Amino acid sequence: MSQPLPRSPEMMRAADTALLVVDVQERLLAVQPQGARIEWNCRRLLDGAKTLGVKAVITEQYPEKLGPTPKVLLSCTDEPALEKIAFSCGERGEVFAAWLEAGIHRVLLAGIETHVCVQQTALDLLAAGFQVLVAVDAVGSRYKVDHGVALRRMEASGVLLTTTEAALFEWCERAGTPQFKAISALAKQTPPAGSEMV
Repeated sequence: MSQPLPRSPEMMRAADTALLVVDVQERLLAVQPQGARIEWNCRRLLDGAKTLGVKAVITEQYPEKLGPTPKVLLSCTDEPALEKIAFSCGERGEVFAAWLEAGIHRVLLAGIETHVCVQQTALDLLAAGFQVLVAVDAVGSRYKVDHGVALRRMEASGVLLTTTEAALFEWCERAGTPQFKAISALAKQTPPAGSEMV
């Protein structure tokens, strides 16, 4: 049997990556043109993270005004959503300190809005030394221009762009396992009607 190539350090691993779902709250979702697609992909990422042992955190921006996270997302994790007032999740520094202590140096971002809380979080995480990835089909803004420019700015700053399905299979690494069967089932799910896949 031939010797496999070493796994690229550019690829995420379940043990060194965390998932951060940013502010996917009812009132914010209601004004997103692609709200159903964002919620669907965030739920698939959270399900996949749970299956593969990837640490995951959900945040809520000023929930008294913007409402709670949908129950379908909260049910995917055993931890309550973390409240914040600052747009950047960097306000919750205890989360990132714990991740670094656990050997996690990559963060995959999903959530809303791309040009506000997601972008500010991404830039703060880069400054703190994390490798940052964004699942482009699991983020969104009310207006296409804000979404598109934010993705371009983040990528120019060093953020890596990926997709929900690519992330799930990257975490999984190989076929032929019970985890692969669960991830494959997530990949085969039908997107919500009317979803424009980015």
